[in-house]
Amino acid sequence: MKAAVIAASRRLEVVSTATPEPRPDEVRVRLEGCGICASNLPVWEGRDWFNYPLNPGEPGHEGWGVVDAIGDSVADVRVGERVAFLSNRAYAEYDVAKHDALVRIPDQLAGRKFPGEALGCAMNIFRRSDIQPGQRVAIVGAGFLGNLLVQLAKSAGAHVIAISRRESARELAKACGADETIPMDDHWKIVEQVGAAERVIECVGTQWPLDLATDIIAERGRLVIAGYHQDGPRQVNVQKWNWLGIDVVNAHERDPRNYVRGMQDAVDAVIAGRIDPTPLLTHTYALDELDRALEDIEKRPDHFVKGTVHV
Repeated sequence: MKAAVIAASRRLEVVSTATPEPRPDEVRVRLEGCGICASNLPVWEGRDWFNYPLNPGEPGHEGWGVVDAIGDSVADVRVGERVAFLSNRAYAEYDVAKHDALVRIPDQLAGRKFPGEALGCAMNIFRRSDIQPGQRVAIVGAGFLGNLLVQLAKSAGAHVIAISRRESARELAKACGADETIPMDDHWKIVEQVGAAERVIECVGTQWPLDLATDIIAERGRLVIAGYHQDGPRQVNVQKWNWLGIDVVNAHERDPRNYVRGMQDAVDAVIAGRIDPTPLLTHTYALDELDRALEDIEKRPDHFVKGTVHV
């Protein structure tokens, strides 16, 4: 099979490698596509703690496709079923996953892109945000994750405020149902415009948006950290957190069972019309264009939201 390999810092190769065989409790999936996650940037850029070259297909973890082989002990999955699954080698033509680490993509979603892990992440963050009807909900960062949360918060009956640096992202947030959109440019101007929100979801993963979230959260509100803070330590205003009596939730999951639950919730939400990821999946790349895709994540060209690799 063909698989992408990050061979060194900012160097991608497509290699021919052995097609994996499923173990007794695994299934093999013929990939249709894989979402490209911003968390891939550090390994592509090159950091001291990574060893190169990476294994073929790494670190693709948002794959979906069709089951084409099953392990000897798997009885609950059939060849030919379309699935989204959890793995870390999905930048390839084939990958394997545990039989209980996947969800079926039903016929109602035939032909639609479905980066299940990313969609499941949004559903888990939404669940842990505990958004109630009538609440003011501020979402800091209106990319793929932020705009899914705009849709979910709006479907829950909240008044939704989307804050984003890019005009195109704010326009998309408005189309996703945001009641207000605010440019992320002047800290205290944003604080004045938002006032106090009962729920604030920080989706960027850098210091300033985290500071901003602290300054717009209401007393006894819930501050949800959904951005992936992967470039070093952060400082937080614990005195203000204490004074306001807020709940602070780190919404990242590590239990695979919770991810699978989130992916199933995402299937149900798309079918029910509570979310529509299609307008957020803006760019498509071939396997040998993964390096260009990662560059686009890094530079964020206008109207870029999220890319997917198709094999």
